[in-house]
Amino acid sequence: MIVTYLLGAAILLPILSGLLLLCCQDRFVNRRVKCLLIFLVMAAASALVVRLMFFEDYELTLWRLTDTLEIRMRMDDLTRLFAGMTVAAWTLGGVFAFEYMKHEEKEDRYFGFYLIVMGVLIALDHAGNLITLYLFFEMMTLTSLPLVLHTLSHEAVMAGLKYLFYSIAGAFMALFGIFYLYANRLGGNFCEGGYLLVTDAYTGSGTMTLFVLLLVLVGFGTKAGMFPMHGWLPTAHPVAPAPASAVLSGIITKAGVLAIIRVLFYTVGPEVLRGTWVQYVWMTLTLTTVFMGSMMAYKEPLLKKRLAYSTVSQVSYILFGLSVLNESGMAGALSHFVFHSAVKNCLFLAAGAVIYKTGRKTVSELAGIGKEMPVTMWCFTLVSITLVGIPPTSGFISKWYLAEGSLRSGIDFYSWFGPVVLLLSAMLTAGYLLPISIRAFFPGDGYDYKKLQKKEPNLLMTAPMVLFTAAAVLLGMFPGPFMVFVQNLAAGIFQGGGV
Repeated sequence: MIVTYLLGAAILLPILSGLLLLCCQDRFVNRRVKCLLIFLVMAAASALVVRLMFFEDYELTLWRLTDTLEIRMRMDDLTRLFAGMTVAAWTLGGVFAFEYMKHEEKEDRYFGFYLIVMGVLIALDHAGNLITLYLFFEMMTLTSLPLVLHTLSHEAVMAGLKYLFYSIAGAFMALFGIFYLYANRLGGNFCEGGYLLVTDAYTGSGTMTLFVLLLVLVGFGTKAGMFPMHGWLPTAHPVAPAPASAVLSGIITKAGVLAIIRVLFYTVGPEVLRGTWVQYVWMTLTLTTVFMGSMMAYKEPLLKKRLAYSTVSQVSYILFGLSVLNESGMAGALSHFVFHSAVKNCLFLAAGAVIYKTGRKTVSELAGIGKEMPVTMWCFTLVSITLVGIPPTSGFISKWYLAEGSLRSGIDFYSWFGPVVLLLSAMLTAGYLLPISIRAFFPGDGYDYKKLQKKEPNLLMTAPMVLFTAAAVLLGMFPGPFMVFVQNLAAGIFQGGGV
């Protein structure tokens, strides 16, 4: 009973607080008090989620829709991983926004929806069956749309509509798959390893099942920015306020990853795809996205849009790790989820800090910015090195496991082609990120040092960047306990397989 109350509070507290803030827009006289209350709500929700992590694995029903459909919640290690990263990134992004949103209009509206999305994501991370997963997945899309639309400029409205249309198209593909699985008696509660191969209740045909699973992979992969449904991401992320771009890239794109894991590894079972044409198509799409996203980022002159294309590429690293269908690939994918979330949150926050203090938005304008904002650009540089995968940062660890998983997959062509694409993408990542840092700290002879002014943002903006940077670097230097957790989680998924 106590678990039900704690979980309900963790979900409803930010949602109800966000709704209250939307109803009371522009009625707060003291901005400091408002920000303090918002922080306390985020901190309380985070504390509740952390407290729930210390309970033993559980499943509970919150609401029964019909005799066969219920809103069911689940606590397992995958929930702990995703929910923990969600509340950490969301809280730090919110702290950054307290200062950043001073120069934006309608900040009460922003924080209202920001809190609502936090509660929805907590519920999504705890989803215990396909219906619950899909319900909160769709709610996440609808409630996060105002973060993209926030400025209400023509560009923002067009980007928001694109985000909505792509998301709906992807969700409908996934929904068809869920309908099919439920209709053929495969819509039960999640379990490690899935249960299609160990139950006699399933009535669907093998050929149709594979087609349906491809639709599910592409549908949920839309949120993760996987080709060919990636077009919304480099359009929507740059127009949102920087703290919203950070969580959109660092957390919300990973909702597609979570959904794919729950369907493939906790409902159907990876053995259903192993060696089939669907696995090969999936691997092809992920590697295409990895390389294409890196190339587009390399050519992009706008800083935030360059980072958005980078997200397209990097999230498909995770999807590629899943597609090889072995423990090493899974460990690489799950660890890269955490590492990339920390890195990309920091990169977008650093870009936001530069825009906030200087108004500069293009890469060509950043020469010498390291002299003016050294803390910000050192954070940018260290997480860029992490994203490239240079040891001893965390990106090296996850990419090592991804390459190992590919080589162990036993698929003749992809086993070696996967690591080749990952290496090429790493080189391109260095090409589109590291020159920014080099020119920031070494602007060359044309830089006017007489006009140098320190423009470092205040502690509310620098502290989240420093914490994300520390996580990205230290998890690479001391990966032991975390990687043991991730490897045990991966092993449990592949050794599971019972109803």
